[in-house]
Amino acid sequence: MAKPTPLSGFPEWLPDGRIVEQHVLDTLRHTFELHGFAGIETRAVEPLDQLLRKGETSKEVYVLSRLQEEGGAVRSSSEKQLGLHFDLTVPFARYVLENAGRIAFPFRRYQIQKVWRGERPQDGRFREFVQADIDIVGAGELPYHFEVEAPLVMAEALGALAEIGLPPVRILVNNRRVAEGFYRGIGLDDVEGVLRQIDKLDKIGPDKVSELLVTECGATDDQAKACLALASISGSDVGVIAEVRALAESHGAVTELLETGLGELGALIAAAAERAPGVVVADLKIARGLDYYTGSVYETVLVGHEQLGSVCSGGRYDTLASDGKNTYPGVGLSIGVSRLVSRLLSAELVQATRSVPSAVLVAVASEEERAASDTVAAALRARDIPVEVAPNAAKFGRQIKYADRRGIPFVWFPGSAGEDGAVGADQVKDIRSGDQVDADAATWEPPAEDRWPRVVPKA
Repeated sequence: MAKPTPLSGFPEWLPDGRIVEQHVLDTLRHTFELHGFAGIETRAVEPLDQLLRKGETSKEVYVLSRLQEEGGAVRSSSEKQLGLHFDLTVPFARYVLENAGRIAFPFRRYQIQKVWRGERPQDGRFREFVQADIDIVGAGELPYHFEVEAPLVMAEALGALAEIGLPPVRILVNNRRVAEGFYRGIGLDDVEGVLRQIDKLDKIGPDKVSELLVTECGATDDQAKACLALASISGSDVGVIAEVRALAESHGAVTELLETGLGELGALIAAAAERAPGVVVADLKIARGLDYYTGSVYETVLVGHEQLGSVCSGGRYDTLASDGKNTYPGVGLSIGVSRLVSRLLSAELVQATRSVPSAVLVAVASEEERAASDTVAAALRARDIPVEVAPNAAKFGRQIKYADRRGIPFVWFPGSAGEDGAVGADQVKDIRSGDQVDADAATWEPPAEDRWPRVVPKA
């Protein structure tokens, strides 16, 4: 068989990279559960018409189809075309609608699953990747304080990874009501179109965005300049609110909607400054391209790695989940776990202390004595010590070399029978230091730091 050609955009970590990823997932899950979020999992597919309703995503959706229908049957018009979900928010909205009668609101959930997007692979951007989401959903209404809580929970979750070398994070926040109130105040009605163009600022720059605002959204040059002036405002204290209001006043764009949004944004900035100083920054260019956001919007960058783009984003949505009679507003954020892990590994910020779970290799003196080695291994595993038995009864020197290649720190030698028939004590060897001591499988403990692989900052 010829050597396979890798598929770009579908990450597959080596074992030590997988240990890093699993540590990140476990840390996120633990923090989410500390804050009362319940875990769920939804199906991988959704009806295509539902996926295509949520913003500019049609070019990214993978369609699901069978290679050959049974008996050459043709799909009937009543059969729904399915697509792989490109995020976890759209399937979660459907999940809420289907289970509303069995859910206690406000519903706090976390979800960690793979998603698929048919975009061009590049640094930190994949076609198949893991996301970790939290959302808080209410029935009919959702108080604003949840828009403050959600990003702070994410900040805490990411902050818990600092001990393994994750750089500091900055959560950039804006409020869609501020943007919409301002745009309408200066005479622009294509609010969604303007938001989509502003969302491209970091990718294509202000000149091209200004051109798109004129050609795609019908803005005048002065209106485009005003939009860019709003997008240039940022800061980590409530002084940002006065700056935005002053800009709006200079353009005659002070609207009730803008004032509502400024009140909410100011409350978020003030609360964040008290609970997580320096972590949350108001940035008026944050727009989020998806259409369903209605209030606060968030994007998160790694300090010193801003070129990677946002590793965590989300916002408030009021109408994503609605069955026509009942509406379930919510707020949520999503971490691109694969993007985060990719940067941790490629920038050599973290490492696993070893690439296998095993702390001990139990040596095999001969194939006739393998049962004795298996007995030792079982006794150690019963005490939660990860162990494997040597694959063959080679010379002990070769078995030690095998353990070294695997990264296993200890080799266990079962006691052998002497000339008088008495069985000597078992011994365990730390192959890093060369120390070898008598040991009993019923009581011996490896050092705590060696029991399981750990993730640590790379020296």
